[in-house]
Amino acid sequence: MLEMTRDAFEELVAEALDTIPPELTRVMDNVAVFVEDEPDPSDPELLGLYEGTPLTERGEWYAGVLPDRISIYMGPTLRYCETAEDVVHEVAVTVVHEIAHHFGIEDDRLHELGWG
Repeated sequence: MLEMTRDAFEELVAEALDTIPPELTRVMDNVAVFVEDEPDPSDPELLGLYEGTPLTERGEWYAGVLPDRISIYMGPTLRYCETAEDVVHEVAVTVVHEIAHHFGIEDDRLHELGWG
C-alpha cells in the first residue's frame, strides 16, 4: 500500500476542490467535504461517497436540513493507486465525481464523461 500522511491527503482534496470552476462553487449549497480513513466495511473499495439531496431534487421543502456530505476515503485510494501521481489524479477524479452527484449527475453519465 502506498504511504501518505493524512495532512498530505487532505491537501490533495483541498487542491482538487480548488480546481472546481467558480461558477459551480458559487451554486454549491449546503454541502461539506470530509476526508475519512475507510468507508463502510460493506463496500471497502469505495473511494468517495455523496450523501444528501442533490440540487436538482430540492424544492420549497428544503430548509433547515443538515449539510449534504461528501466523504473522500484515504485508505482505499492509497490501496488502489501505485504512485503519488496516481493518488493526485484519483483524488481529483473522486472529488469531481462526488460533487457532480451534488448537482444531480448520476454514475452512468459520469462514466460516459470519463469521471467514473
